[in-house]
Amino acid sequence: MKNIKKIFAILTLIMLVLSCENDGGDSKLNLKYGAIVNIQKQDDTDAFIDLLNVQNGGNFNLGITLDLALGKISSVDLVGFYTKKDGTITKATLVPNIVTLPTTINLSRQDIFDAFANINNAEDFESGDKLTISADITLKDGTVVKLINDDGSNNFSSNIATSNLYKLFQTYNVSCTSNLEGTYSVISSGTSTDSGPTSSENPISNFPYTVQISALGGGDYTISDAFGGIYILWYDIYGLDFEVEGSFSDVCGTISGKFPEPFGTDVIFSGTVNSNGTISIHWENGYGDFGDSVYTKQ
Repeated sequence: MKNIKKIFAILTLIMLVLSCENDGGDSKLNLKYGAIVNIQKQDDTDAFIDLLNVQNGGNFNLGITLDLALGKISSVDLVGFYTKKDGTITKATLVPNIVTLPTTINLSRQDIFDAFANINNAEDFESGDKLTISADITLKDGTVVKLINDDGSNNFSSNIATSNLYKLFQTYNVSCTSNLEGTYSVISSGTSTDSGPTSSENPISNFPYTVQISALGGGDYTISDAFGGIYILWYDIYGLDFEVEGSFSDVCGTISGKFPEPFGTDVIFSGTVNSNGTISIHWENGYGDFGDSVYTKQ
């Protein structure tokens, strides 16, 4: 039953430890002797790479503020990971040997062309691509700490990633202008694999609810309840009465997202922004539960 799975998920959260993965060399990201930097997007600079603007010959300004968050360092390389929509990841050094912090850095279209061998002109930018900016840190003893491994995987644990005090990377989606923020009426249908929900609730059809979508910038959003109230309906039998916040990206009308749910699995979120302004969403979790919703902006 999912209440048992929830207990395991809570225990997992309690037992979170700092990541100690190898970075490809001899160093490990262990904050007992390591260091991290705080990477923030500058206000009033581009929050994403506007595909239509670039294809029409326009430039962009990716403004980054880089500061020391923890530890002692010798230098920092600002690095980028360009992920194509097919999943191919290319790493490049954007600004090497930064020795003075805090500092501000502004990256243009030409800077990206110069850094990445596979991004040479405007046509190489595609909807669904993304640029992730992070850092490789050299400590006082010469040890190199990579916040993101060369293959694009995170070299830090989730409690560090979700810190409100600092950000270890920033992501710029290659996207189109997006304006989905607002309050939405949601009509959902869904099916649970759990034996708990009553037959009148599982499967459920045309269930009404209201959610709030909030913009993070660059086509990234959070949603107040990713399941449109269905989890509340199904799992109040376990004494659970909760909304589950989710996150997703809008890339030129295509919705995608992946985020954890309370029973310990990841939710895959997908959908489209329709020509009439509604949003069609499909979600699935790791247990085989799924749902479909139509969002109408109030």
